[in-house]
Amino acid sequence: MKTFSAKANEVQRQWWVIDAADQVLGRVAVKAAKLLRGKEKAIYTPHCDTGDFVVVINAEKVRVTGKKEEQKSYMSFSGYVGGHKTESVKSRRARRPELLIEHAVKGMIPHNRLGRSTFTKLKVYAGSEHPHAAQQPVAVTEIV
Repeated sequence: MKTFSAKANEVQRQWWVIDAADQVLGRVAVKAAKLLRGKEKAIYTPHCDTGDFVVVINAEKVRVTGKKEEQKSYMSFSGYVGGHKTESVKSRRARRPELLIEHAVKGMIPHNRLGRSTFTKLKVYAGSEHPHAAQQPVAVTEIV
């Protein structure tokens, strides 16, 4: 018996589209991260990129539970004195709603070279329109 190990250049990649309208942020991110990593495929190999492309639409309509809209904060630090910035979910949604989903998914994939290359296959759009119709993405029916 031999162990099967997938090779990145032999993987058949598929395109998926997730509609985030009225869906909970964390559940959308979990589904996107699983599809990006390829964990739902039989050929999943941890050290190889076996995942698919994921398009997330309606990022501005994603839902957060509880009081996270006002209380959850995103922090960034530029490295300079006084360069500490914080932002709530409400203000980030108004400024750039794609960042909500991108930040959640980025935390769910590996923090190494493999994760950085996997993350490039995620495409997030605030509205319901996306330019990937030519790839014929399949709609994801069930989100966790």
